[in-house]
This record gives sequence, structure tokens and C-alpha cells, in this order.
Amino acid sequence: MKTKQQIVQDWLTRYTGVPLEDFGQYILLTNFQHYVNLFADLTGVEIQGLDKPMSSATADNITIINFGIGSPNTALIMDLLSAIKPEAVLFLGKCGGLKKRNKIGDFILPIGAIRGDGTSDDYFPKEVPAMPSFALQRAISSTIKDKSLNYWTGTVYTTNRRVWEHDEAFKTYLASLRAYAIDMETATLFIVGFHNKIPTGALLLVTDQPMIPEGVKTQAKDKENSRLFDKRHVEVGIDSLQQLINRGDTIRHLKF
Repeated sequence: MKTKQQIVQDWLTRYTGVPLEDFGQYILLTNFQHYVNLFADLTGVEIQGLDKPMSSATADNITIINFGIGSPNTALIMDLLSAIKPEAVLFLGKCGGLKKRNKIGDFILPIGAIRGDGTSDDYFPKEVPAMPSFALQRAISSTIKDKSLNYWTGTVYTTNRRVWEHDEAFKTYLASLRAYAIDMETATLFIVGFHNKIPTGALLLVTDQPMIPEGVKTQAKDKENSRLFDKRHVEVGIDSLQQLINRGDTIRHLKF
């Protein structure tokens, strides 16, 4: 295999166990097997690739994929998805709220992401901003409002560090950025999506408040948050993509 296209066409099936023709044209991305399980339960379909690095499920032209955690895995799945050139990719991510007003269970609809990840530097210079597809974010906003829910909007800081809650210097730096949230995927998602000419968006769920000691995520808190909020997160993701499918909207907001 000499070309990128040859590689990703082989590797997408290699990592997922799913033939290229069986993927939907609208993709939900998640870091958690629980989200794939919820999607399968909500749509009545079987889960594919449980013996592969990336499990998935497909219903009504929508495929959800559990790609793992972190920026390198995010870049990998976005490169692999270039094999099928999806109409839209929506990331259902979890994040830490950096503002006092952010409550557990809140949605954040990012208008951009700060590139603290490092991985995205392999795709574009730092001057290139990490931004989502406006039309895709608009569809998510409409879906949230239709469900009589609310969301915050702002920037998210994407980092490669997972254990930083003890680092006061890093927390001071985060405060200076005035970002609403922190995660490990969103900036990479937007940049590599742009690189591959794939419209991308994200809907983040606040699951911890890492700027204060009592807000740091624990196993017990994570389990309770999942019980309370995960299903709603998946439902909003499905309905947002279904809105695009039903309306037949084009979401390629830029001429690549």
C-alpha cells in the first residue's frame, strides 16, 4: 500500500471489523463503550467489532464508534474515516468544566478549541484555528432547544495531560485562557477533520469540576453521572444527525 487512501480503506475495517460499505454516512464518535451500548439499545441494532480496537453500531445511516481516549486516537479515527468521506462527524465527549457556573450534567457546544494537544501540530501550523462546522453546531443547538434543554457555548482547551488536577501552576494557566472546558480530543478532532475535509462538530458533557479539589472526578461520581446523563447525551447526538438527514442539509461550510 503506497497511498493514504489505500491505507485508511484497509485500516478502517481492520480497526473496526466493519466493511466500508456498512458504515453510515453520519458518524457519532465516543470514548466510551457504554455509549455504543446505549445507541444499540435505543435503535435496536447489534454491536459490531467487540473483539476489535474500535467497536461500533449502525442504524438509519448513523454509525457510532468508540475510538478510545486522547488526541492520538482522535487523529487516528479522523484519518481512518477519510476512507468513507462521511457527511458529518459529531463527537459526544465528556469534559471538565472550568467555570464556576458550569454544573455537572451541563452541555457545552464549543465554538472553537485551543490546541494544547500537540497532535494537531502534525497537521497544521499553530496559527490555524480549531473550529467546528457551523451548520453541524447549529443542528445540535436546534435539537437541544427542541428538547427544552440548555447549553453553554465557548472554547474548550484540549490537552494531552490526563492527570493535572494537582498542578496549581497549570490551573493558573488554564484560568488565564478563559476557556469554558478542558478535554483531550476536541481540538484534534476539528483540526484533523479540516485536514481530511470532513465536517465535524462536538457536544461536550460536563462531568467534573477539576479546578477545585472537591470537584475532581472519582469512580463513584463517574458512575452516578453516567446513570444520570449519558442516555440524554446519546439521544441528543442521534436526533441532531437525524435532523440533518431529514432536512437534507449540506454542512460543508467551506470550499476545501
